Amino acid sequence: MRLWLLLVCFITLPAMADVFTYVDAQGNRVFTDQPGAGNAKRVPTPPSNRMPANPSGAAPVIAGKKTEAKPLFHYDLLSVLVPEPDATIRSNAGELIVSVTSEPGLQRGHRYRLLLDSQPTTDPGPSPVFALSNIDRGSHHLSVEILDEQGRTVERTANQPFHMLRISLAQKRQVKPCILGDDGQRPECPLKDKPKD
Repeated sequence: MRLWLLLVCFITLPAMADVFTYVDAQGNRVFTDQPGAGNAKRVPTPPSNRMPANPSGAAPVIAGKKTEAKPLFHYDLLSVLVPEPDATIRSNAGELIVSVTSEPGLQRGHRYRLLLDSQPTTDPGPSPVFALSNIDRGSHHLSVEILDEQGRTVERTANQPFHMLRISLAQKRQVKPCILGDDGQRPECPLKDKPKD
């Protein structure tokens, strides 16, 4: 059993020198690296499956090293020009034109994206002017982002409030209650202003 264990050790260990074997006077098989002992015969060893550390001479590849990402461009100024902060917009159709600016100007491959109440209004584009319609009455927030080629946000403004006023049907009737039209004559009409039948 010791003989096989010794043989396995010689085969598994990387051999730098030749291995020889012979049978000694007591009949035991002996392995050695000395070729001159007794009638030693060379033991054929299979080639090892080891490779040199750098076979081609190429520069080693370092695991975990990432390619240097290009830093994001920095804009000195990005703001919403129109409407002004906390402005009141009067539009029965809920229409609004938004204008933005940046310093320096928009870089190649970058795009503006307008957000109304933190939701994108349209697809990003190079135009600094946005036309919005059918905005609900009430208070809203506008902000604008600049996106790079990969869709990453380069700059973003803070939320800027504005207020949309749209006249409701009830308000319209209160303004001119005596006019006959699609709405009909309203009871709020003073008797002296009631049209004659």
